[in-house]
Order: sequence, then structure tokens, then C-alpha cells
Amino acid sequence: MKVLNALDSAKTQWYHFTAIIIAGMGFFTDAYDLFCISLVTKLLGRIYYHVDGSSKPGSLPPNVSAAIFWLGFGIGGNYPLSATIMSEYANKKTRGAFIAAVFAMQGFGILGGGIFAIIISAVFQACFKAPAYQVDPLGSTVPQADYVWRIILMAGSLPALLTYYWRMKMPETARYTALVAKNVKQATADMEKVMQVDIGTEQKEPAVKSGNEFGLFTQNLFQKDIFSAIGWIPAAKTMNAIEEVYKIARAQTLIALCSTVPGYWFTVFLIDRIGRFTIQVIGFTMMTVFMFALAIPYHHWTLPGHHIGFVVLYSLTFFFANFGPNATTFVVPAEIFPARLRSTCHGISAACGKLGAMVGAFGFLYLAQPQDKTKADAGYPAGIGVRNSLIVLGVVNLLGLFFTFLVPESKGKSLEEMSRENEDSTEEGAEVENHSSDNRTVPV
Repeated sequence: MKVLNALDSAKTQWYHFTAIIIAGMGFFTDAYDLFCISLVTKLLGRIYYHVDGSSKPGSLPPNVSAAIFWLGFGIGGNYPLSATIMSEYANKKTRGAFIAAVFAMQGFGILGGGIFAIIISAVFQACFKAPAYQVDPLGSTVPQADYVWRIILMAGSLPALLTYYWRMKMPETARYTALVAKNVKQATADMEKVMQVDIGTEQKEPAVKSGNEFGLFTQNLFQKDIFSAIGWIPAAKTMNAIEEVYKIARAQTLIALCSTVPGYWFTVFLIDRIGRFTIQVIGFTMMTVFMFALAIPYHHWTLPGHHIGFVVLYSLTFFFANFGPNATTFVVPAEIFPARLRSTCHGISAACGKLGAMVGAFGFLYLAQPQDKTKADAGYPAGIGVRNSLIVLGVVNLLGLFFTFLVPESKGKSLEEMSRENEDSTEEGAEVENHSSDNRTVPV
């Protein structure tokens, strides 16, 4: 089909980059919110769940922490739509890089959230001085701290609002219009309007037959607890409320800058050279190695002077998560399913990943509690400790490596080759009358 062949062979042009930004802003917002929620949970615990006489600042009870679920619920539909839009606009030579670039907008969201949190907390810290918790439990949380978490979270809505107009102006993808809506004439017109291609009017219509997020999400959400456990971030009682936000934001932003963001862009530059399968195998293998390297000699890492080594290894797990399964499990589902099911099946894949993320996140919340009940956070039972929790994550990564061998390689192939839709059209050899050109599909 001319319109699909033209898309597969089209040169990289400005509209491709526009589509990356528009489709990727949802991921920017997603990453911003998930990054910031891990910061404000500490602050919310201090503000609203202070216990008089406690030796430690207040923390969110388990039932309140579960509200994080709703943060992801609203943005969950963005995953399959963004991946599908980019995969169907891209050419087959650079399709993997373009889809990965959409996903890499998460890295900018993490950096944006971290930098903004650092700025806001630094300003409030300078304007409203407060003693450490161990000096004055009540005075360590100034009333103005209640504004800090609100400002940080509200800023996350701005990127989504700014891209709403352009998202609505994007036409439906040509593959959906041609293969599902069966209106090749409209698909051709849409693509000629937004891309520099001269396809020509095509009258014949085709007959169409009627991830590892567990580990990565857990690491992101609870890295502050791991850093506190090994002593890289000072004990909460030695800081005031706003100071704690500042130091956690600074530590997590440094990790993102040195490992998470580079991992995303290594994937962007290499995915169409070495393939999805190779990147996922490398990622899972290295994540498994580093998790066990952290967990087995865990006591060694908690000793004074060894914190930097722990942070370096822990950072490498983030690098290989993003130069690995976190990116490839986003790219591959957008390539291997037929057009009529692509977004739905990608949504199912994403939902399975998020289900694993929920199990990992809330499971880690309980499992990482100290084995001594007296040292556990308020409202939590005794757990298995950080060391054993890291071993569990290592085992999960190893299982992910084994499942990788079931994933097909889509490098250099068109979407129709992967889904065999061309074969279906050839076998049927049928023609369907064109729909009128004013029968438009709903824009994304």
C-alpha cells in the first residue's frame, strides 16, 4: 500500500520530532509526578502524622500510601497511545529510536521534578529556618512546609496542559485510518498534510481480518529509603522537614543525571543498531548482577566509608534498567501487534507491567521494614529487611532475563511484516469501497 510504504521509507523530518515531543510530554508529566510523590510522602508524614513523643518524624500510614495508585491510574492510558502514535508515524529504519525517544522524556521529567524540588525547598529553607527534629520535633516542621508539597505537585500539571492543544490537532495515524477504518484516501490526505511526502491518491482499500516495571518502579519509589538505610542520606531526625526534602531531591536527581537519563539515551542511539532483544538481555543480566552485588555483601555497604560504592552500583542498576527492559518493554509491544489491536494490546502489556510495579512497590514497602518490629515504621509489621528485599529484586530480574528469549526481534522490519497484515491483505485480495473523505476518525 502506497501510504504505508511511504511512511516506512520517509526521511526523518521535523514532524517526527514534533510527534516525539507531543507524545512524550505525557511521560514527562508521569515521571515528574512519580519522582515528586516519593519526596512529598516524607513531608506529608511529618505534617499530618506527627506522633507526640516519638523519636522519629511521622510517616504516611499504609492505607494513605496506597493512594499513589490513583496517581498512575489517570495517566495509564498515555502509555499505549503514545507508543502507538510514534510507532505508526515513524519509518522502519529509525522507528525504535523514535519510540525510545518518546519514552526517554521520562528522564527529563525526573530531572525537571528534581531540579524544581531542589529550588523550591532551598528557597523555603532559606526563608523559614527551623531546627532539626531531634532538637524540636514540632518546630522542625514550619507551617509554610505545607505549601512546599502543594507547589511541587501542582507544577506537574502544567506540561500536560501546554501540550493538550497540539495533541488534539494531530490527525489519526495513517495505519489506523487505512487498515482499521479502511479509508486509504483519508490516510493519504492526512499524511500529505503533516509530512513532506507525495503519496498520490490511492483508491483501493485493504481487506482487514475482523515488562520489568516491577523492579524499576520499586527502585524509583523507594530509593530514598535505601539511601537512608545505608547512611548516604542523614537520619530523618537530624534534619528539619524542608531540609529533608532538599537532601532527598538532591540525591535522587544526582542518580538520575548520572545513570537514569544516560540509560534512556543509550537506548535511543543503539536500539536500531543492535536490536531490542540484545538490549533487553544486556539490561536484565547487568541488573541481576548488580542487585546481587548490593545484596549479598549488604553489611559491608552500610559501614562508614563504603556508601559511595553502594551508590555507584545502585546507579548502574538504573542505567541498565533504562538501557534495557524499561525501554524495550515499551518499544516492542508497539511494533509486534496488528493495527486494529496495537494500542489495546500495548495497554494490556503496560497494565501487566504496572501490576508488577504495584506488587513490587507496596511489597517492598512492607518487606524492607527491619526484622526487629520495634525499629519498623509506625503502622507496619516487621519485614525481611533491605538486604533480603534486594535479593528478591535480583531474582525477579533473573526471571525477566529468561522470559526475554520469548520476545521476537523487530529491528529493521515494517509494522506490517511483524503483524503479517500484508499477508492477510494478499490472501484475501478483496477491495472495499472508499468511505467518504469527510468520515474522519477522532483525533488523538
